[in-house]
Amino acid sequence: METRGPRIIVALDYPEAGSAEAFVRTLDASLCRLKVGKELFTAAGPKFVEGLVRQGFDVFLDLKFHDIPNTVAQACKSTARLGVWMLNVHALGGRGMLSAAREAVDSIAGPRPHLIAVTLLTSMTAEDLVDLGIEGGVEDSVSRLAALSARCGLDGVVCSAQEASRLRAERGGQFLLVTPGIRLAGEGAQDQKRVTTARDAIEMGASYLVMGRSITRAKEPNAVLRATIQAIASAGSA
Repeated sequence: METRGPRIIVALDYPEAGSAEAFVRTLDASLCRLKVGKELFTAAGPKFVEGLVRQGFDVFLDLKFHDIPNTVAQACKSTARLGVWMLNVHALGGRGMLSAAREAVDSIAGPRPHLIAVTLLTSMTAEDLVDLGIEGGVEDSVSRLAALSARCGLDGVVCSAQEASRLRAERGGQFLLVTPGIRLAGEGAQDQKRVTTARDAIEMGASYLVMGRSITRAKEPNAVLRATIQAIASAGSA
């Protein structure tokens, strides 16, 4: 699946619409896409998302649906109707839920958003999997969940950059790999465990990069975006 347009997705991790809108007004829509997660969506609602779309931004609505198949299917339909570019579900919801989500998105008239699955959250470690009774370690678990998502017709998965090389080899060039936990060189891991730089992530096989505070807290976010774009442009798989 060809990755056209900006490869950086800026996470709008704000508690309410006003501060998010003020930040968005500083952005050049040609440089990035935007991600709206649970906190902001709960505070600002669907109209906020539709407003971003009207401003020319591609929006990844990151709500990680995980419920019975029919409930997830209806939620995916409602999300697709907002005009978003991408939405996601949890791969741990299983085959029936993933297939129902795929069918729901395919049933929407007009442009079809990308449908991807969360494998394991980038905050999770091998110890967390033991606590949950999941065997095989992080990489093997991510690989199994990505394979299940592919069999159910999803366009790709969310994964850490550390898993991207293996998934790219296993799933081929058309499978989308969306990688959070992207930091500028020299930045700390913050609240995620499996992190890397933008250039390294692209070289590992990532399709799109999710960046949050590195951009949203920058004095000149467009300058940071341009520098990051330049860095990944020279990566081997860019």
